[in-house]
Amino acid sequence: MSGIAGGAELCRNAGGEAALVRLEGWANTNLKDRQLMLKTISAASLTLLLTGVAAPALAQSAPDWSGPYVGVFGGFIQPDEEPDETLVFDRDLDGDYDDTVLTSGGQNAFGPGFCGDQASSGQTRCDDDASGVEGGVKLGYDMQFGRWVVGAVGEIAAVDAEDSVSGFSTTPAYYSLTRSLDHMAALRARLGYAAGPALLYVTGGAAYGKVENSFNTNNTANSFTATTDEDDADGYQFGGGVEWRLAPSLTFNAEYIYTDLETGEYNIRVGNTGTTPATNPFILAPNTTGTDLTRSTDSFALHSFRIGMNVRF
Repeated sequence: MSGIAGGAELCRNAGGEAALVRLEGWANTNLKDRQLMLKTISAASLTLLLTGVAAPALAQSAPDWSGPYVGVFGGFIQPDEEPDETLVFDRDLDGDYDDTVLTSGGQNAFGPGFCGDQASSGQTRCDDDASGVEGGVKLGYDMQFGRWVVGAVGEIAAVDAEDSVSGFSTTPAYYSLTRSLDHMAALRARLGYAAGPALLYVTGGAAYGKVENSFNTNNTANSFTATTDEDDADGYQFGGGVEWRLAPSLTFNAEYIYTDLETGEYNIRVGNTGTTPATNPFILAPNTTGTDLTRSTDSFALHSFRIGMNVRF
């Protein structure tokens, strides 16, 4: 406030406008005038206060997403259900899995059928694929253009998930192939839209996984040998999520990621133990060497639901 003639004071509000408040004769003014003068002073003070608070609040609601970041994440991972998956057979060992295993009577030895999960007790039923958890670290970089944010992120994670398929023969017996995903890495692009403290985004890119294969059966009449066992799996990922600014350099992240990996070959040769009967469907003449079996699809698809924290620089 600055003094002016007549015993008044000049009060300037945030817009630079001047308000005159006469101090002389305050005691002689009526109650209505006093209330009006107090309201004028209060309004000017409130305007100054709000001006000082609004600027940093606005800055917090519209953060800059440009720059590098590192983070950790974890969550739930579920193999995609494939109820139509089967076992396929190469009876003549020509490299093509397009044959039917027949009994000595000419019937389909796998007439009881298949299921896209693991056999749990003989041929009576199948267990669900094994969902699990994943946890990992990531490193990324973003660039912001207005409200749009583009960037890239690389990550590596430890994973625990299994996908199985089983077939059932008339013997009766079950035959199960299982692939377990141990760890996974990915490199994805990211496109986001900044909305206040939130960044909404979609993402997609390449993925790699390390797979462990296994075979299980209750057939004791034949021998079983893995002729091919490749543990590398390549594929892609896509998904979306939200990143929320908790502090200038700390964000919370929640996202969904779909992964589709093409696994390597895993083939089992079903052969003669030396005491296997000549009428055994896997070694029937004219091919008495044996039969190769594998699963009908190389696709290992998974759904991931993750949360994480990032530190931005």
